[in-house]
Amino acid sequence: MADSRTCLVTGGAGFIGSHLCDALLLLGHKVICIDNLLTGRKENLRDAVQNPHFTFIEHDVTKPLSKDACEQIGTISYVFHLASPASVVDYQKYPEETALTNSMGTINMLRFAKDIGATFLLASTSEIYGDPKEHPQKEAYWGNVNPVGLRACYDESKRFGEMISMVYHRRDGVDVRIARIFNTYGPRMRPDDGRVVSNFINQAIINKPLTVYGDGSQTRSFCFVDDLVEGIMKGMFTDGINGEVINLGNPEEYRVIELAEKIKAMTGATSEIVFKDLPPDDPRERQPDITKAKRLLGWEPRVSVDEGLRKTIEYYRKL
Repeated sequence: MADSRTCLVTGGAGFIGSHLCDALLLLGHKVICIDNLLTGRKENLRDAVQNPHFTFIEHDVTKPLSKDACEQIGTISYVFHLASPASVVDYQKYPEETALTNSMGTINMLRFAKDIGATFLLASTSEIYGDPKEHPQKEAYWGNVNPVGLRACYDESKRFGEMISMVYHRRDGVDVRIARIFNTYGPRMRPDDGRVVSNFINQAIINKPLTVYGDGSQTRSFCFVDDLVEGIMKGMFTDGINGEVINLGNPEEYRVIELAEKIKAMTGATSEIVFKDLPPDDPRERQPDITKAKRLLGWEPRVSVDEGLRKTIEYYRKL
């Protein structure tokens, strides 16, 4: 693990970003969090703001950092670029903001990292694989994405973000790492964010019908947020992986209907399971090949789906 240094986290008030801020602070790093609070929430930073080594700056990364902000930030060693709406509900509500955050926002943060000599990690997504024709998905797979579909504002802008990150890596020598993040769940997911885990749990704990889109045979893999954050940090702090693209996710695959039944049983819900039409371009399969993460980072998930779901259910019951 890296020596104690200052880390910049964009999107740090979001679900994954806030957990990353907490984990970095726990390791003794100083953390600067940037977020415009479009989908992030200040309450996610309740613990972080108690730490004297934490600073929050409300800023939209689609705009260059001001001189005052740069002076406030000071010397940065690591830039974790997580800013972006990430759930289907959010990026379809904010399609232009999503596209600009992952394009212009990524360029702005790459320029910043280049100017100060910081290592840059892009939080990309499994969505760059689209509705994959390769299963499980390896990093060498180029994907099957609809460039004009309802999800394209996210999928294609993340693909752009990967491309421009590699431009700065090859042309300017920026130390870039790209983490392709697969389905992640855990405490701090907004109950209304539209993700399948949060939907099922929040429906189940009040005995509402569990909504399954399609016939439920589509598959997903679910990584608990603590495991994912550990993978992100290893992706940043591991030496010798400049320019690498690495899948981060749990290769344990579930059919959506199986997840619904599991959550129903774990919550003791009496809910029925109802079926609705599958949204356009919804991937039929999603499972990471994490061979590269194991080899380069020595990383793989440790939290079982049952354990992670228990913690997430407990979180939502307390809300």
